[in-house]
Amino acid sequence: MSLSTLAKECIANQSKYTSLNAFISLADRASILSRVAKVPPSRNHGPDRLSGQLIAVKDNICTSDLPTTAGSGILKNFTSPYDATVVKQLRDAGAVIAGKTNLDEFGMGSHSVHSFFGPVKNTNARGEELSAGGSSGGSAVAVATGQCTAALGTDTGGSVRLPAAYTGVVGFKPSYGLVSRWGVIAYANSLDTVGVLAKSVAQMRRVFDALNFHDPQDPTSLLPSTRRRLGRPVTQRPLRIGIPLDYNISSLDPTVRKTWMHALKALQQKGHTLHTVNLPATRHALSAYYILAPAEASSNLAKYDGVRYGSRAEGPDGTPDSVLFAKTRGRGFGDEVQRRILLGAFSLSAQAMDNYFIQAQKIRRLVQRDFDGVFSARNPLLTSASSEAEGHREGAGVDVLVCPTAPTPAPELAKVKNQDPVDAYMNDVFTVPASLAGLPAVSVPVKMRETQGSGAGIGMQVIGQFGDDGLVLDVGEELMGEG
Repeated sequence: MSLSTLAKECIANQSKYTSLNAFISLADRASILSRVAKVPPSRNHGPDRLSGQLIAVKDNICTSDLPTTAGSGILKNFTSPYDATVVKQLRDAGAVIAGKTNLDEFGMGSHSVHSFFGPVKNTNARGEELSAGGSSGGSAVAVATGQCTAALGTDTGGSVRLPAAYTGVVGFKPSYGLVSRWGVIAYANSLDTVGVLAKSVAQMRRVFDALNFHDPQDPTSLLPSTRRRLGRPVTQRPLRIGIPLDYNISSLDPTVRKTWMHALKALQQKGHTLHTVNLPATRHALSAYYILAPAEASSNLAKYDGVRYGSRAEGPDGTPDSVLFAKTRGRGFGDEVQRRILLGAFSLSAQAMDNYFIQAQKIRRLVQRDFDGVFSARNPLLTSASSEAEGHREGAGVDVLVCPTAPTPAPELAKVKNQDPVDAYMNDVFTVPASLAGLPAVSVPVKMRETQGSGAGIGMQVIGQFGDDGLVLDVGEELMGEG
């Protein structure tokens, strides 16, 4: 298929699937077709292999030619004066930005229903409306319905992987620090990672390769000297596949559990060996995350006062700034954002700091230690001495972990709209641990033969040691039958 034909097909799908609300804003279609028509066929290879590809961008990533709203009323009229580094990298690789995708406001949600611009909708083969996952639900639906060839999302605690699982596409969260965060509206700085969604691992890898570079503007971007220590060549086959027993929770949906067993059996038939492992801190990871992430968010969102950023509430002459500030945030922020701001502010308060925030940081460290203890590769960010102190033995352990991405298939949209917030948080139970540890993780759709025609598949997650992004993607390809 030619690039022009592919672009026209994507644009046609954008019109066809308007009701799904995947996009907040779309690029000018005539301009897109004009740019794609000018791409020589030979340019879609090597460093230019994204030339003419329509790639969507989550609307919390800054673009200079389209608004950047973060799905919030307080930024509904905001257009950035610059492109985020990842957007510039896409443009430099020849990609065409298709538009800005819908999301939970400021990335805070698991179902993409907390948007000022309305919920994202995900439909199955029977036409039922399901959750698109969150917060990158717009990006996932845009990819799943062919409105773009790939999309960028952000993943704080699973916000790329969960939507990928619910919509039947590939969603990848790289190792923390590999992809620049400069120009990305922050939710929780120590967790936020720009990720990629696509229909295949191969397509997703092409986008990731264009983004995987050091950015001196981003203080969390890994230095070139550190990057050279990453990506160990794994020449030994078969691989040792880890099965985390702590992920086999009582609330795991039977279909998800059956698909998990099917995926493990498929890897075993390819010659890999299976090994059970324990990650005991996993049971506390979700609680720690929902203390740490809101605490960082409450600090990040303090800048949205209607003076420097966003719209400002009006009031009679002489109205104190404190009153206008409260009205601005009250009208500009949705309920879920305000709920998390309050939770974060409490976690950072003097009376709660020791009992909650510091304890959550300790749990985060335990989660990291659990992962380092089960992987055969040493964490390249640790010294040999610290690895020995953590009990790591080079060569022992497993190469990757394979587990479900979410405990259930995509739930009905009508049910999650009125869902208790705590129940919604439980959707992140399998994705949060890798985020706390900064590890690479990919969700790929897996179908069993008996359910081939009934849906988009069940998301299975591959998690690797820090820097083993290539290995994680290799195993993802095998699970999808690409490798």
